[in-house]
Amino acid sequence: VQLQASGGGLVQDGGFLRLSCAASGLSFSNRYITWFRQAPGKEREFVASIIRFGLTPYYADSVKGRFTISINNAKNTVYLQMNSLNPEDTAVYYCATGSPVSSNKYFPSAYGYWGQGTLVTVSS
Repeated sequence: VQLQASGGGLVQDGGFLRLSCAASGLSFSNRYITWFRQAPGKEREFVASIIRFGLTPYYADSVKGRFTISINNAKNTVYLQMNSLNPEDTAVYYCATGSPVSSNKYFPSAYGYWGQGTLVTVSS
């Protein structure tokens, strides 16, 4: 089982990036696929989550309206489109998958499979 996160990089304030999380060895079917991020010196925090195409995704308030999570079941890949980036979005972004109860989907401890992280740096 492997999750491969990619797409990070350096972008200016107001810019955009698209992160990808490709899974091998497991199917996303009926699993939450969630993006977390961890800034230097801070705890890992929930960013966005999706469980299945067509269902309402979930977003942290800090990214709502700027980030969009989507899933391509055929490619077993989840994307995080990040627009209007600002320096506060600078962090290592991780994708994770698991089957927590819905109320626990916001917590890193609820996930058993993690990608390696991809660094997003937003310069001011």
